[in-house]
Amino acid sequence: MSTVTDCIVEFRGVEKRFGRLEVLRGVDLRLERGRTTVIIGESGTGKSVLLKTMMGLLRPDRGAVFIDGQRIDTMSERQLVAVRRRFGYLFQMGALFDSMTAGQNVAFPLHEHTDLTDAEIERLVAEKLALVGLDGIQDKAPAQLSGGQRKRVALARAIAMNPDIILYDEPTTGLDPIRSDTINDLIIKLKRELSVTSVVVTHDMTSAFKVADRILMLHQGRFIADGDPASFRQSTDPRVRQFVSGDASLGAGADRVEEASHDRPQP
Repeated sequence: MSTVTDCIVEFRGVEKRFGRLEVLRGVDLRLERGRTTVIIGESGTGKSVLLKTMMGLLRPDRGAVFIDGQRIDTMSERQLVAVRRRFGYLFQMGALFDSMTAGQNVAFPLHEHTDLTDAEIERLVAEKLALVGLDGIQDKAPAQLSGGQRKRVALARAIAMNPDIILYDEPTTGLDPIRSDTINDLIIKLKRELSVTSVVVTHDMTSAFKVADRILMLHQGRFIADGDPASFRQSTDPRVRQFVSGDASLGAGADRVEEASHDRPQP
C-alpha cells in the first residue's frame, strides 16, 4: 500500500465521455513515485485519454485528478502550465517538427519555457541526445534519421525539461523488434538514471513485460486487472489471456465474461 508521499498521481472516480461515447467510467488509480506503470488494453478503450487527463490536457466530466496531492482538474489553464512542465510526453509517432533539425527539436521546449542562454541550451541538447545514444546528430533533419532514431530524438525532447513523470504513448509502434528493444532499454535507463515516474501505454506485451513494475488492463473504461508482470502471465481471466497472448480463439471465453459483467448489478 502506497503512502501519501509515495503517490505522485491519483485519479478518484474519473469519468470522461465524448458525446454519447463513455470512455472512462469511474476510474480510480494511484501511481507510486519512481515506478514504471504499463497500461494495456484494446484500441479505443481510453488509454490515451487517460494520459491526456493525467496532465490536464483533458478535463474529466466527473471525479478528480491529483498530482502530488494537489488537485489539477479544477485549475485554470494558467495554473496548469506549471503542472504540465512536470511531464514529458513521448507521442506515438514521435511528432517531430520536420522543418527543424534534431537539435532544434530537442531545444524547442527549452526556448519556449526557460530563460537559458543559447550556450546553456546547446549543452543541454547535447546532454539529452547523448543520454538516448544519439550524441552528434544535432544538425540532422528528421528525414535523415531512421524510425528508431526519430523516436529517440522525440524522447530526448520529452526529457529536455527534466520532468518528474514521463508519459509514453505506444513507444514501440512502427519499430522492428531490435529497435523496439532499444526503446525498452531506454525506458529502463531513464527510470534508473533520472529517477522518473513512467507511465507506458502499449499493445506490445514484450515491451510491457520488460519495462513494467506494474501492469493495469483497461477494458471498456474500467481497470479489470492490476498486478506485476508475473501475475499477468499467470492470469486466468480470459480477457487478459486473450490480450496477452494475442490469440483471437480465446475470444469466446472473453465474450462470456463480458456478458456476465453486463448482467451483474452495478454498485
